[in-house]
Amino acid sequence: MAASHDVSVVEPEPDRAASVEQTGRHDAPIEVRIESLQDIASLESSWKELEARATHSFYLSWLWVGTWLKHLPRGAQPHVLIARMSGRTVGLAVVCRRTVWSFGPHGRARWLLNETGDARFDRLFIEYNGILAERALAAPVTAACLDAIAHSLSASDELVLSGIDLDFEGVASGVAGRAGLLTEVRATDVARWVDFAKIGAKSGSYRASLGRSTRQAINRAVRLYAERGPIEFRVMETTSEALAAFDVLAGFHQSRWGSKGSFVNPGFRPFHEELIARGVPGGAIRISRTLVAGQTIGVLYNFVHEGHVLNYQSGFLYEPDGRLKPGLVSHVLSIEDSMSRGERGYDLLAGFARHKSQLANAEHAMTWIVLGADTLERRIEERLRRARQALGRLLRKQASGPTAPVSTGNGAGCSAPAVQGP
Repeated sequence: MAASHDVSVVEPEPDRAASVEQTGRHDAPIEVRIESLQDIASLESSWKELEARATHSFYLSWLWVGTWLKHLPRGAQPHVLIARMSGRTVGLAVVCRRTVWSFGPHGRARWLLNETGDARFDRLFIEYNGILAERALAAPVTAACLDAIAHSLSASDELVLSGIDLDFEGVASGVAGRAGLLTEVRATDVARWVDFAKIGAKSGSYRASLGRSTRQAINRAVRLYAERGPIEFRVMETTSEALAAFDVLAGFHQSRWGSKGSFVNPGFRPFHEELIARGVPGGAIRISRTLVAGQTIGVLYNFVHEGHVLNYQSGFLYEPDGRLKPGLVSHVLSIEDSMSRGERGYDLLAGFARHKSQLANAEHAMTWIVLGADTLERRIEERLRRARQALGRLLRKQASGPTAPVSTGNGAGCSAPAVQGP
């Protein structure tokens, strides 16, 4: 990476196009532009071509991004961040511009990486966020892209980076420092996951690798379910089967969460129905049912990417007998199925839930940060935000009890850190 940057800003409004040159590998400059998204079809072609040359998360696949772009809410202002080296596209991302008002008569711009700034729509909850970059150039491309955005921000603007890993946060913080911006951490979390390599190194049996109390709870639940009839774990092989199972999941989820559930968001279901229809045929979406005597007790909605399964959402049939554990049983059967397929891990994603700690043997740290200038307005907002968070924690503590529900998904619509608001 170069020791110096040549940054220039062109056409600051409405497209806020920017260009930056940074020396990368082989001393070739990386040129970055930020342009209004005009043609999704054209972006699809470029994205898929770069995707084949990149190491990336599921959330940076065209399956997710392309579906997301088709369902953007009214008022969203998507822009494309394009990095090129010697005429070749080496980096792509979508940043949305949203005007917000807090103090005074003038609005300011909030730029969000792979989010819209619409709080309800963004409850789709992106994790493992980042910039799609050519594999061999990931670090310099990421730095150049963030540098371009940082130097295009006006004094009151800010850049929101949600669900990023610590490496990405480190690059972003370095860019912010060079640009004279502050890095504000809005939330931190961990994505708990099951590393199959650790299981193989011990006994090779997943259930045997679990803690004693967890094994006992699972074994007892399996015995009780078996008294009713056969226990089956069934992966939906066709799109129609998957969508039918998703409908059952929605019913379970809403029965559990009511007005706090993901499906209250009007954009949630249409987005995922299309994602399922597009992803099931190629195996990128895996929806399964757990059945007891022919009755569905659990539905898991998982993503499959580069040998890893990501549990995005779930719904379970809860009964008065607390010894019945539809969630634990469903996840264990899904993890064992994944191991039998030769996959590498099972990711329970971010958000607190007891079963994640019980089942996981590894974790990835994740943060939600905002970059911006140190202004009086931001200081006031931060104090108000901290006061609201403290009040929220107090109210949740007072309202919580032994029967309070525990999140059964990745937090999509339940516990996602909110960083869009002022």
